[in-house]
Amino acid sequence: MGNESTARNIIGQGTTIKGDVELNGDFRIDGNLIGSIISSGRIVIGPSGVVEGNVTCQNADISGKIKGKLITQDLSSFKATANFDGELSTVRIAIEVGARFNGKCEMKEAVSKADEKSK
Repeated sequence: MGNESTARNIIGQGTTIKGDVELNGDFRIDGNLIGSIISSGRIVIGPSGVVEGNVTCQNADISGKIKGKLITQDLSSFKATANFDGELSTVRIAIEVGARFNGKCEMKEAVSKADEKSK
């Protein structure tokens, strides 16, 4: 019925989930997640959101706290309220004034669709 790639999932404020999450759509975290996330979509960690674990996704929009490894295939965006402690691997990065970023950052080359098809 629905297209899985457009699915949107939310962990609400006041909710804590322990475990790993794999999904094809977008994911917003306003609560706590202790575990890893793998998504082909966009991950949003809201101002009250906390993730303790590794995150792999297309794009990340961080306003809350993340402790672990963040791997994005395109853009990692850290808002002024973001608190990041870990390792980042991304193609593009945006960090607002006020964001707290502690850790290692690796900038990788963008992979075009033509490059992916030729493999």
